[in-house]
Amino acid sequence: MASINFEQLKERSLEIRKRYHELELSHHGSEWTIEEDALAFLTDAGLIGRNVMSQQGRWPKGNTEQELKHKLGESIWWLTVLAERMNIDIEKATEDFLTSTENLLGK
Repeated sequence: MASINFEQLKERSLEIRKRYHELELSHHGSEWTIEEDALAFLTDAGLIGRNVMSQQGRWPKGNTEQELKHKLGESIWWLTVLAERMNIDIEKATEDFLTSTENLLGK
């Protein structure tokens, strides 16, 4: 199984986002704003919730395993893109969160 580090995640995520910006320009004449990116992320997060319910037999949707995996990965991508667009170091933000939560819970 291949692994990815934060730097690769950022580089690949931003390259994909750049390609989507090109599509947005050609289809709509402008790139999505940060707010539109955040809304797209929230939409995908909602779909994760529905797919989890389906996977757990609590929503009648059928086999959602592939879609759930895709949306989980896509959500990490969106968070990476959003952090970069807002000049937040996602690696540091994640490390700070993990450290403060571990300290709060008594590591």
